[in-house]
Amino acid sequence: MKKFMEEFKAFALRGNVMDMAIGVIIGGAFSAIVSSLTENIIQPILGSFGGTEVGLVTPLANGQVINWGAVITAIINFIIIAFILFCMLKAVNKAVNAAKKPVEEKPAAPVKSDELKALEEIVTLLKDKK
Repeated sequence: MKKFMEEFKAFALRGNVMDMAIGVIIGGAFSAIVSSLTENIIQPILGSFGGTEVGLVTPLANGQVINWGAVITAIINFIIIAFILFCMLKAVNKAVNAAKKPVEEKPAAPVKSDELKALEEIVTLLKDKK
């Protein structure tokens, strides 16, 4: 049992598991924010254009209802979250690719040979004599 607990502790405290747990917690909080945004801002705006409320309900037999508004809200929430995740992944990929891109070194200035330096000195001396 002791070995089992040690293995579980090693598994649970690995970096990937902790990162995933943090991601799930932040994702849940983010989902609540997006749901609030959809229900309290986007739905009233859509309702004002359409003339009806987004919280549409269709009654069925035996007191059952089809809640179209909840489906529309879930779709809007999904689109918002998917768009934000797409933008975040695009930014992360751009940063990773920029980090992997090799830094281009500027070529060094050409080194003048001794013969070229001597010729330049001769040309300079001849120009000075004129």
